[in-house]
Amino acid sequence: MEKLYSPATVNKIRNRYGLKLSKSLGQNFLIDGNIVNAIIEAAGIDEDDLVIEIGPGIGVLTEAAAKKAHRVIGIEIDQKLIAILDETLKDYDNIKIINQDFMKTDLLSLIDENRLSAESVKIIGNLPYYITTPIIMKILEGQALSEIESITIMLQKEVADRIKASSGSKIYGALSIAVQYYCEVENIIKVPKDVFIPKPKVDSSVIKLSPRSEAPVNVVDKGVFFNLVKAAFGQRRKTLQNALSGIYDLSKEDVTKALLKACIDPKRRAETLDIKEFAALANAVSQGIKDNEDME
Repeated sequence: MEKLYSPATVNKIRNRYGLKLSKSLGQNFLIDGNIVNAIIEAAGIDEDDLVIEIGPGIGVLTEAAAKKAHRVIGIEIDQKLIAILDETLKDYDNIKIINQDFMKTDLLSLIDENRLSAESVKIIGNLPYYITTPIIMKILEGQALSEIESITIMLQKEVADRIKASSGSKIYGALSIAVQYYCEVENIIKVPKDVFIPKPKVDSSVIKLSPRSEAPVNVVDKGVFFNLVKAAFGQRRKTLQNALSGIYDLSKEDVTKALLKACIDPKRRAETLDIKEFAALANAVSQGIKDNEDME
């Protein structure tokens, strides 16, 4: 029996169903068994797991996960692929495919309705390039995060590099801090562009995100912390005292005062601050907001 990830199988399926792959949905099918195995192994999938897959495609990862997991739920937005998945995965009784947009999926309800008490929840997926960041942030900022053991995903290498970046790097930014705030990040494997049909224009990477039991920094107000990070990187060429001027109606003088209170030179730029310094600054800004409110 030919492997589901073999180019010959993929092309047979495309021809049989007249399948035209959607660029708008970022459909690129993996055709390398070593990469498939690397993802499954990195996710640490075993018989006690409920696996949720984002975008099963034709079922390459789904099948590999089903061989290890107790159950697999695939969330596939493209109606055209549902009949194909019914065929390619027909030999497995532990797979459930849902024709739905992951961005509109209530992940917590999905887990509550499908998980048995002993199951760990692990998320896997080959994420579409066009919506990678929204998908990641939906998971990390959602109520279901505390129920998830790990998130093992393939994504555009450039985005993976940004997620892993440290302060001082030109690619370090709000996404780096957001993901590292919620998760420990592990690099798994680089994926060349020629192991997909059709071949994308860029390479990919597989990373594993392990949600933290507690945040790596203490912040008085998480909303202030993330708004501050976004504002600082939103004008990353400006000094912090200028980039943050006006945030929460704070004057430039108030912002400078908060920066000095956090022991940060006002002339520094966002990319030079690590997550601990952003936390200290956010707490100083929170205090400044409170002081202004008390004066009104």
